[in-house]
Amino acid sequence: MKKEKFRVSSVFIYIVLIFWSLTTIYPIIWVIQNSFKAKDKILANSFSLPLGDLFTTANYRKAFNNLNILSAYKNSLFISSIVAIVVVVLAGMASFALVRYTFKLKGALLSLVMAGMMFPVFATVIPVYSMEVKWGIASTNNWGLTMLSVILPQVAGNLSFAIVVLTGFIKGLPVELEEAAFMEGCNAYQIFYKVVMPLTKPSFATVAIFSFLWSYNDLFTQMFYLRTPKMFGITVLLNRLTSQEGTNYGLMAAAVTLVVVPVVIVYIFLQKYIIKGMTAGAIKG
Repeated sequence: MKKEKFRVSSVFIYIVLIFWSLTTIYPIIWVIQNSFKAKDKILANSFSLPLGDLFTTANYRKAFNNLNILSAYKNSLFISSIVAIVVVVLAGMASFALVRYTFKLKGALLSLVMAGMMFPVFATVIPVYSMEVKWGIASTNNWGLTMLSVILPQVAGNLSFAIVVLTGFIKGLPVELEEAAFMEGCNAYQIFYKVVMPLTKPSFATVAIFSFLWSYNDLFTQMFYLRTPKMFGITVLLNRLTSQEGTNYGLMAAAVTLVVVPVVIVYIFLQKYIIKGMTAGAIKG
């Protein structure tokens, strides 16, 4: 076996990557360690470890005592999970139809899908909100309808990205597999669920994870639609907390930690699906 030659360029690349990873990870560590310090000690000891007299859990006690954080987590997880499931199902079927079927205005529909990625949520929130008020699902005291009023625009906001990603994956599948399933008596839905989805599992997992995380971290839409405390998601609840407390940096750090840590945990457990999805997408193009 030939030994790989030492390359100065490789060392330089690794140094750059290590430095980049530290600049990405350290701010998270900095916020977490400051969340365990009293607000009057953070400015003078912001880079010190929370040891000895610096350590306190007062920020977390205040957050949990003053707020219904568990209910907010429940709302956020419910919204994000439903958004991820609906996006995967709708985008998957739409991508399958766009790739395997020929019909009128197919090109125009693909252009509309691409155009959907160009419009930010800020540009559509007012007309969407007005439409949902007319439907009777927005600005109500009903928990289910209020959750639906948030889920619908978030699903719409994620569909274009999901369709573009899944279309590229499905194009890379050999059509002979689907033809064989058709010859065995499978209809279009059976082919999609029994052939296409299992073969493109990494791509569907990637779309589901990103849709979930984007929905979970979406503050703007939730602030617009969730108006009462029992409806708040975790991002809205902690945003209200930090705005009320002003310059309480310890509490703000605790709030950021409570929002970020669950996302990091999700990524740690599901990173293999994200990497597989990204790698497969790069290979299939």
